Amino acid sequence: MKNAAFSIEELFRFLDAGVSAFHSTAAAAAILEDEGYVNCPESAAWELTPGGKYYTTRNGSAVLAWRMPKGELTGWHAAASHSDSPTWRIKQFDTEDKVFAKAEVEGYGGMIMPSWLDRPLTVAGRLLVRTESGIESRLVCPDRALACIPNLCIHFSRDLNNGMKYNPQVDLQPIFGGKGGNLKEVLAAEAGVKAEDILDADLVLATREKAVRMGLNGEYFMSGRIDDLECAYTTLWGFLQGRGEEEGRGDIWVMFDNEEVGSSSRQGAQGTLMADVLARIEESMGISREQSIRARTNSLVLSADNGHATHPNHPEKSDPANPVVMGGGVLLKYNARQTYTTSGFTGAAFTAICKKAGERQVDDDPGQQTGIALLKDAPSLEKVSQRHDQQQPAGFDE
Repeated sequence: MKNAAFSIEELFRFLDAGVSAFHSTAAAAAILEDEGYVNCPESAAWELTPGGKYYTTRNGSAVLAWRMPKGELTGWHAAASHSDSPTWRIKQFDTEDKVFAKAEVEGYGGMIMPSWLDRPLTVAGRLLVRTESGIESRLVCPDRALACIPNLCIHFSRDLNNGMKYNPQVDLQPIFGGKGGNLKEVLAAEAGVKAEDILDADLVLATREKAVRMGLNGEYFMSGRIDDLECAYTTLWGFLQGRGEEEGRGDIWVMFDNEEVGSSSRQGAQGTLMADVLARIEESMGISREQSIRARTNSLVLSADNGHATHPNHPEKSDPANPVVMGGGVLLKYNARQTYTTSGFTGAAFTAICKKAGERQVDDDPGQQTGIALLKDAPSLEKVSQRHDQQQPAGFDE
């Protein structure tokens, strides 16, 4: 991937692979391994060298990669994204029903509930399995339609098209076939283990559709999990293009978990993953507390997540003074309440970075012009970074 032109097809592969946060992390770790990054398990002792390339994971669902600074540490540049997406979490493998094979689910994150109805679904995540050497994690995602959440037909709900209030415990429960089917046994066979050896699991429903181009000229694309695997992949690609030329600066790429439910977990952005890694790096370099504070003050973190473009059918839902145009460049978010913490200073720094990147040739294929590829055509601030003020115009519903 290093020194390679950005490829929309590779982005599609990453989106298709990331059917759960665990699969997203495994896909990212595989890319890092291919690029020569050394795995540093959190429970192991680390031997770090100046200029070295490393990564670590937490919970199997978050990953942080870094390049060691050369010379005296002066600061860090980091890009952060997240591995999880809105979905349905399986609470219980198999539940009693007189007609169907079922498993109880609960909502995870802020999804549009009816978009999950009447479509082929599979199950993805990890099984925690008892083995002779202890408990092991096994990733699973059967490559076939295992489930469906059936909609209520129009004959039984004449007001269906006039708006419906969904009860997730009733309306959004999936079926896995006829009575007698056993999801636990199917997943055990997929993982090559015995069902009785599965001690627990972290499983979600996953859509089966692949990422595809759309539009008369293929200028857009559609996929599940764009939030936030699009940003995760593009920032990873950018991180791997870095040359580490700035003396004393370290580079970090991190993909946290659980952003969709508040980031407060051990593997989330409010956890200690980044702080713990920085502390271990600084200790290996013999950095004093004062040097650490100075370096962190001289650092910049880019929080990379998706933003809403102005809706073609509902432009009134967006700020008319700051329209966000599809294909118009990278979006910067501002908010007076500091929901987004972009300031004049960080906005200026990011704009300068974008203008510098715009001098580089990325790809001449118009079909490749997703957010990061558009930077090559960025002669001005207006084209490089669209401003998205989260101010609410009259009639805007929060």
